[in-house]
Amino acid sequence: MVSLTVNGKTVSVETSGDTPLLWVLRQHFKLQGTKFGCGIGQCGACTVLVNGAVVRACSVTIAAVDGATVQTIEGFDNGGDAIAERVKAAWIAEQVPQCGYCVPGMILSTVALLRKIPNPTDTEIDGAITNLCRCGTYDRIRKAIHRAAAGGAAP
Repeated sequence: MVSLTVNGKTVSVETSGDTPLLWVLRQHFKLQGTKFGCGIGQCGACTVLVNGAVVRACSVTIAAVDGATVQTIEGFDNGGDAIAERVKAAWIAEQVPQCGYCVPGMILSTVALLRKIPNPTDTEIDGAITNLCRCGTYDRIRKAIHRAAAGGAAP
């Protein structure tokens, strides 16, 4: 039995300890915002925050997060997180999404970046945001990150 806190709610799950966190989130807790992409931790579609750190959920086992706090994109649904709200608004203002598949992981990575570095440089953005966007909207992503860092105003 593994216990953890997911999006502010303490939960338990009984499954094999080597089950990837991604599958537990999607199948056991029905949190579909965390996407399966490559399955080897490279693309970032499965990005979640574990104890505030960016983690690729396809590459970490459920046993490794026993007792941890996990935040998925659904954890931002009720508002209350000023940085996440600015990031979501900036994504819309800069028209970042095309297909939208990378958006949940990209937003979580950006929130983690802005929590650590409130006004990142382009070099810091490049170092922290390693998620892949299949549509290639990287210029809009960068603009959205700068907009969110500026409090939602156009930089």
